[in-house]
Amino acid sequence: MEPVQYLKYIVGLLIVLGLIALITLLARRLGMVPRANRDPNAPKRLSVTDVIAIDAKRRLVLIKRDDREHLLLLGPERDLVIEQNIQLPASADPIEMKRL
Repeated sequence: MEPVQYLKYIVGLLIVLGLIALITLLARRLGMVPRANRDPNAPKRLSVTDVIAIDAKRRLVLIKRDDREHLLLLGPERDLVIEQNIQLPASADPIEMKRL
């Protein structure tokens, strides 16, 4: 191949990548990409407390929402709520809970 053909391929690739970037920017500006708007000063209400891998495809996840916890089984086919509305003990100190 001649160097001119390599140059044509590189220019064509740059044009295609530029078009992809342009379409992405337009999609964001037009609101086609969903965004999660959250006030950075607001307190966090949702967190992942613990994750345990059962096997290569399934995981047990403990999610904390406000003052309650939910135990989820996440897998490739479906997700399952094992236990919900788990009350946190009133005197639960997260550091002491890890020691137990």
